Amino acid sequence: MKHWIQAARLRTLPLSISGILVGSAYAYYQHKFEWIIFILALLTTLSFQILSNFANDYGDGIKGTDANRIGEKRLVASGEITSAQMKKAIIIIGIIAFVLAVALIYFAFGQENFVYSLTFLVLGIASIAAAIKYTVGNNAYGYSGFGDVFVFIFFGLVAVIGSNFLYSKTVDIKLFLPAISIGMLSMAVLNLNNMRDIENDRVAQKNTLIVKFGLKFGLIYQNILIFTPIMLVVVFFLMMNDKLAFGFALFAGYLLVHKNYISKVTNPKDFDPELKKIALTTFFLSIFIALKLVAN
Repeated sequence: MKHWIQAARLRTLPLSISGILVGSAYAYYQHKFEWIIFILALLTTLSFQILSNFANDYGDGIKGTDANRIGEKRLVASGEITSAQMKKAIIIIGIIAFVLAVALIYFAFGQENFVYSLTFLVLGIASIAAAIKYTVGNNAYGYSGFGDVFVFIFFGLVAVIGSNFLYSKTVDIKLFLPAISIGMLSMAVLNLNNMRDIENDRVAQKNTLIVKFGLKFGLIYQNILIFTPIMLVVVFFLMMNDKLAFGFALFAGYLLVHKNYISKVTNPKDFDPELKKIALTTFFLSIFIALKLVAN
């Protein structure tokens, strides 16, 4: 059980639900919130994230990418879980994720919104496929530098806009601002991961953006990914005619500390401690946004 908990990578789970919190809180602001949709959305998202983590462990493990990995131990590469066991777990979690997604779609749209139900069913299947294909297979997109795009789409746009649509059946343009923010901060977590693993990924021919363009590019890219979201969230609250709470400055302050720290890193493994910090910063920012929306 201990090894399966490690493989699930619990520290990644708060980041995965950040977009759901924002999209659901906006539904509350719109007076369209429903608890059953919220709970099922959380469970579905968590199952997708665990599926992605298992698939990532499996894909990198059988490719040998994790053989000399920095940071958290991977279970297939270490031999604690066999590739056959992990493959079975991926199938089981994939089925659970699909069932949860179907239940979520049913409670959100019922039988009278067939087009919406079909659209979200396709989106659910695409999410499952994206979770698996990140590192699994000969054409795994994580090995071709497309991981950032998929993280932005699924952690940002789909999580925020998609979750809100489950309640409201509408798309509010203003909501794209926090959706882009959550997506970019999620990309910042991935970018840190890729900067940390640059040497190992280069040897394994995992062509992330950092392997392709180098650490100097990665640092500039990271600054864009962490400061653009702050500006977008400020604009979002201004559009909502909301006075920004003092606490919001704490997020900007920490991101300045983060920028200062990573600019001085000389050993890629020193990026590792920042992964958890930026993931939690994103999670707490989503809680902050959600609380502000609920309080309005």
